Amino acid sequence: MQTDNDCPETQRAALLQHNAGFTLVEIVVVVTLISLFMFLSVPLFSALGANDLDTSARRISGTIKYLYNESAMSGSEYRLIYDLNTGSYRALVHGAGGEVNKDMAQGREARLKGDVQFLDVQLPGRGKFTEGQVTTRILPTGWIDETIIHLSDAKNNVLTLKVVPLTGITEVFEGYREL
Repeated sequence: MQTDNDCPETQRAALLQHNAGFTLVEIVVVVTLISLFMFLSVPLFSALGANDLDTSARRISGTIKYLYNESAMSGSEYRLIYDLNTGSYRALVHGAGGEVNKDMAQGREARLKGDVQFLDVQLPGRGKFTEGQVTTRILPTGWIDETIIHLSDAKNNVLTLKVVPLTGITEVFEGYREL
């Protein structure tokens, strides 16, 4: 009489359970892929937040695009005011009658990060400003004043930001560029 242990199907199932797992080649491939992904991505993540100049440029660009979209959606004129002396900027909204709404959330002041400062702000047709306050108008018709912003850090690295009037997109260039 044949028992369950003597049955070929039972022996095959026991053998498969015993050999279940990964081969050495499979493990090496997986470890290699994980190492490759880490090698490529860790430098990218370690650079995040390390460069105050890039962070400041991204924040200004994001603020400009946000205000451009808000202006189109709300039908109100927004103004982005750069304070070149303090290294800060803030947004204000103008009502239909021209009154300024100072209670809005966008009116709070944002500062450039770390040791970053404004070198100058240029408004074609109005000139180049190196001190004081400069205002960029953002109209609900889909227009923003062309603005060129030069930012610098303590290591004398410079970025040029150019605001494109019809799209609200900010182009960022390395170095000081006269555009």
